[in-house]
Amino acid sequence: MKLISVFKSFSRSFWMACSMELFERWAYYGMFAVLALYLTGSKETGALGFTQIQKGHLMGTVTFILYFLPVITGSIADKFGYKKVLLVAYIILSSGYFIMGRVESYTLVFIVFLFVAIGAALFKPVISATIARNTNDSNSSVGFGIFYMTVNIGAFVGPVFASKLRAVHWNYVFIMSSCVILFNLILLLFYKEPERKKTTEPLLKVIANVFRNIFEAIKDFKFVLFLLIIVGFWTMYWQLFFTLPTFIEQWVDTNIVYNAIASISPAIASKIGNAEGGISPEMLINIDAMYIILFQIITSTFIMKFKPLNAMISGILVCSIGLGLWFVTQNGMYLFLSIMIFSFGEMASSPKISEYIGRIAPKDKTALYMGTSFLPLAGGNFFAGILSGNVYTNMSDKISLLKNEVAVRGLKIPEISDTFTQNDYIRQASQSMGMNKLELTQYLWNTYHPSNIWMVFSGIGLFTALMLFLYDRLLLKSK
Repeated sequence: MKLISVFKSFSRSFWMACSMELFERWAYYGMFAVLALYLTGSKETGALGFTQIQKGHLMGTVTFILYFLPVITGSIADKFGYKKVLLVAYIILSSGYFIMGRVESYTLVFIVFLFVAIGAALFKPVISATIARNTNDSNSSVGFGIFYMTVNIGAFVGPVFASKLRAVHWNYVFIMSSCVILFNLILLLFYKEPERKKTTEPLLKVIANVFRNIFEAIKDFKFVLFLLIIVGFWTMYWQLFFTLPTFIEQWVDTNIVYNAIASISPAIASKIGNAEGGISPEMLINIDAMYIILFQIITSTFIMKFKPLNAMISGILVCSIGLGLWFVTQNGMYLFLSIMIFSFGEMASSPKISEYIGRIAPKDKTALYMGTSFLPLAGGNFFAGILSGNVYTNMSDKISLLKNEVAVRGLKIPEISDTFTQNDYIRQASQSMGMNKLELTQYLWNTYHPSNIWMVFSGIGLFTALMLFLYDRLLLKSK
């Protein structure tokens, strides 16, 4: 009964904000869940054939900008009104997704993705501020849990559609995202923005005041240290999208997963499987969103009496353990258990970060201060890009490791180009080494141990949990 009364306490604006978040995340994650595969896939499949380093720099830099801009866009929303800013955001996002599927050069993809990021940056602080202003101490834990669940409903549905559409043509993924975001234009008609402190100051002065306030805020050493520590969590978390799809594509025989599911339910296997009789990587990483949809409310209810910092520490620790277990074996079925562990840690920690900052933000500057909550996300994306690019190339990239092996054996194989693709290179290397594709993958796995990179990511999470524990006990002097 208590949970039902909490649900009834939420306003219409709260539910409209959650609904718009769902469609925006559907559009974004429909694209983002397959972006690493699209950027690095072999060209004859319709992908772009970029290197892992190019992928890491592009994804890391643009998403860094995406999560940094809310510091500014939050103040723009406070000045011009939430509805107007949301309208502009949806127009930018819809047109940006559409164009993104029609450019191929690295520079143009970078520019258009950056355009999409601007639209997302306009959207994010408005929705977060709406949620924060429509919750209170008695319902904020469940409220942010519901909000996070809607994020993951969108994040679950988007990749499902994208997986099927990219099998027809990659462009359809971006058309889907462009169309889905337009649903929010309808929802916008029913959205009532919360009260805000209006200002007549020029925009440039408003933005200058933003940075002045930020500089004032960073004088609080404890708060800045908290933001810096949380960068570690997001650096670890974003490997779910930056690295995991590529790792599965390169190293995991998902036919085993398909056959196991087919033995239980051929109908389900046929729905989620691909033409090669396997499971596409984006469908497997979607397990995370599925668990959150199923268990977020239960988890949020369980931890609603926990101190936010205690919930974060426990959640990050569990996330780190789950991530470290992702590829203890090469059996893809093991992902169902390891991602479940990761997901419960994520459910306990991620919503609490937003809740913690939202609760300490001054009421008249909620959008601005919620915008600062994106700063650790920005830093996490930037470092995640480096790790998924440079570090992944050296430790785990199949093409890079194969090139090393080819050089060691002194084999003469042409360099990868527009006419000699990645798949061509793998095919010729396999023939020269007297192996089929599966045997080559197993040989490289046993020789170079590419799964060790997950120990690196897990270590970052464990270090983050330790630092947050010391921050709580030594600086805040909690007992």
